[in-house]
Amino acid sequence: MINNVFRTLLAIAIATPLLTSCSDDEGQATTEPPITEGRWITVAGAVMGADGGEPGDGNGGTIVYSISKEDAKNPDKTYDVFENGNLVPSARTARLQSSNDGSTLFNIAYGGGNGGEFTKYIVGGGQTYTPTGGTVNISQYAGTNPRWSKLFDDDQTGIAVNVTTPEVTSDANGVYQHTRGVATVLSLDLQDSFISQTRSYEIPLTPSEEIAGHHIFRLDAPILNHAGDKVIIGTWMRKTDPATGANVTEFDRLGSKSVVVDYPSLQNPVVITSTVGFGDTSGYRSFNGFVADDGTIYQATQRDVNGSHILRIGQDNNYDNSYVFSLDAALGVTNSYIENWRYAGNGKAIVNYTHDGAAVSGLSGQQQSFVALVDLNARTAQLLDLPYHADLYQFQYQGFVVDGYDIYMTLAPVGQDGNIYVINTLNGAVTKGAKLVNKPGNHFIGVF
Repeated sequence: MINNVFRTLLAIAIATPLLTSCSDDEGQATTEPPITEGRWITVAGAVMGADGGEPGDGNGGTIVYSISKEDAKNPDKTYDVFENGNLVPSARTARLQSSNDGSTLFNIAYGGGNGGEFTKYIVGGGQTYTPTGGTVNISQYAGTNPRWSKLFDDDQTGIAVNVTTPEVTSDANGVYQHTRGVATVLSLDLQDSFISQTRSYEIPLTPSEEIAGHHIFRLDAPILNHAGDKVIIGTWMRKTDPATGANVTEFDRLGSKSVVVDYPSLQNPVVITSTVGFGDTSGYRSFNGFVADDGTIYQATQRDVNGSHILRIGQDNNYDNSYVFSLDAALGVTNSYIENWRYAGNGKAIVNYTHDGAAVSGLSGQQQSFVALVDLNARTAQLLDLPYHADLYQFQYQGFVVDGYDIYMTLAPVGQDGNIYVINTLNGAVTKGAKLVNKPGNHFIGVF
């Protein structure tokens, strides 16, 4: 009997190291993120506007095309997404999300007559996207240019947010009081395609902040906390001149702010403020916050006075101001700007960014983008070895695919051919995948 117990304990001791591996730089155990066998990868491209369009504007709509994971890794494969893909409903660049396994694509049209229409598709390979579940129009609540994100809740829910144009309020004597819009937060059932909850309210700042003219201009990038009882929503802040009622373009920024609401009720909005970051937390057309393995939330800043930071929100749903991660300091650049990013597990993430001194494209007029691998635990970042170009514009980028230790992304200058690239998040190794054929003025905005 004793021998049997000993053999069992010995087998467990031998097997345990096989379940995890160690990070070289931190000595911390790593857990391999899930791998989806047979996964489709949808490549999305944005079309230049037709009349008076500018290269890279994405105002001509969005085209999608799906390929297998194996083909996405193969540099001998070539795909002409813009010629052979499927046009999804959206007057401008669609706001896309996908199911965790890549089998379903979710879209909310952005702008135009169908702006605010939610549709979903079964991904069938190539240009085959089969509509399923009907169409839901959320425009009466979230406007025709809605901002939304899929929650990380096994593809159950999407959250759309909107703020009406902020209005100036003065007292009976004409003395300025505050500037506010009406915020709307909406939950969308992604499985059965219906609106499950909407809430609307004003979201005041502190009296001293409001009397100085500060206000929430936009909400975006909602994320569900680890406990599943709060949604944290990013903000884009602006300021009114109390003397004139006009918008101020240059002003001293407050600490970075987010709005926390109860979930699933979407009630009781509370504003939280970081003393580390002094930029906005709204991102742009993609996720801007992620729940890490330890249950804390990491959130990027934009338009930050000291360059982009990655902030941490604890499980108490407040900013952890003891955590300081400056992308400027990590990369040795100035005025960095995180355009979009994706958490990949084990404290690692991929960041699209630009910075002071980056080349300005003569084609699009935009600053060149770069890609870094970030270690949130060590608070370090490394520029990845990729074929950079002055016309590389990743600001409108929306989608990365995380599969195990691999992150898939597209990389191509505006109007030029490029490739899918696979980045190993353990060691930063970069593998060139399938070639992507481009067209003048167009650009790729992600994989899903």
